[in-house]
Amino acid sequence: MAGKRLGSAGRYPHEMLDPRDLKFFRNQGDIRWQEEDDPFAWRNRLFFVRAGLAEIIVIGGGFLALGLALLLLFWPLAPLPLLGACFTLWFFRNPARKIPTDAGLVVAPADGRVFAVREVEHDDLLGGPAVVIDIFLSVFNVHINRVPMASRVIGMTYRRGKFLSALRPEAAGENECLEVRWETTSLPRRVLRVRQITGAIARRIVCWVSPDERLPRGAQFGMIKLGSRTELTIPREPGLQLCTWEGQKVRAGVSVLARYPDERASG
Repeated sequence: MAGKRLGSAGRYPHEMLDPRDLKFFRNQGDIRWQEEDDPFAWRNRLFFVRAGLAEIIVIGGGFLALGLALLLLFWPLAPLPLLGACFTLWFFRNPARKIPTDAGLVVAPADGRVFAVREVEHDDLLGGPAVVIDIFLSVFNVHINRVPMASRVIGMTYRRGKFLSALRPEAAGENECLEVRWETTSLPRRVLRVRQITGAIARRIVCWVSPDERLPRGAQFGMIKLGSRTELTIPREPGLQLCTWEGQKVRAGVSVLARYPDERASG
């Protein structure tokens, strides 16, 4: 596997010997393997997200073992842990999504409920007025995050913090979060921000993109485990049409949150 490894630079805690070593460190450098050289690529085609495999084995497997033991010892209690095993598998589900292809669309970066749509007079990153859309994810939502527009990763910032309820207004500024900054690959260039914010239950942010990586609209780039909040910031420009509202239920990569009128392919 080391002979088929591509790239060399990065801040890795240990040597990357095969693609499994990149699970939590993919965004720390440029090491990668071609899909045809990755004997574990089949995991990406399962009905659940690959980043949840350890939890499914440990937590789901623990519930399953307990349920089977109770079937032998006292069967009336067995359904409870068996339901826990089923919920663990269901939580990490990775349903197929049909991504809209029309130009200028901004799709939801997360499943859940829109609980705030607010305008900002000046955003330092975007260099002007912006619209911030907050999405709350319950434990029953799909927790995979997707790219809102075809973009290139231009920066990432991780911030340690608290684990307040994701519905509290101060959670965006005080909770642990990972900020991913994007620049659209279509003209005119626009800068976007997506923040993965932990909640009272969610304690694990996963992000598997690297700086300068280009991804199409709707591509998966990370997830937050067990309930959380995702914040999207987009430029407010003349002609921008907002297509979302507070209380709307949205699906990542599918639900259209906004539309720009003048997007065109880059040369």
